[in-house]
Order: sequence, then C-alpha cells, then structure tokens
Amino acid sequence: MKNKEVIIGIIIGLIASVIGLTLSLLFFGTGESLKDSLNIARAQGVFTKLVSIGALLNLGAFFLFINTNKESRAKGVLIATIIVALITIIIRFT
Repeated sequence: MKNKEVIIGIIIGLIASVIGLTLSLLFFGTGESLKDSLNIARAQGVFTKLVSIGALLNLGAFFLFINTNKESRAKGVLIATIIVALITIIIRFT
C-alpha cells in the first residue's frame, strides 16, 4: 500500500510539472500559441529555465502532503522533482 502512495505522488508531481511548464509558457512565452512559445523557447535556449520554473508547483504539492501527514505521497513528489531535474540537465547539456 505504501508503494501505491509513492506512485500516486510521482504522478501528481509529474502532472504538476507539466501544468507549471504550461503556465510558464503562457506567462513568459512570446509565441501566438503554446506550440509556438515552446519552439521559440527551445530555439532561444530558455526551455530548461521554463521547465525549472514549472517545477515550482511541486513545492506546493510537497508541502500540502507534508501538512496533511501523507509522507509517502510527499516522497513521490520529491522523486518526481528529481526526475524533472535530471531530464532538465540532460536536455541542457545535449
């Protein structure tokens, strides 16, 4: 049962990162649509920065789970944040 809670936390963390990336593209993007903003961000080399800003939503999810005594889900959100960080590093240096 504990592993199920960690997996739920990972899924919530990844979804929060995608939502955060979408919001950062909406706020900071310069294109006509999300796809244009994404292409412009990749061309200008700021995509990884937007992904990092998008991962800030994981902070809210993490503290929400800590405050409601759902440590296993908080652990999953932390794992998701590490996954996003590793993906960001890989994208940045390739």
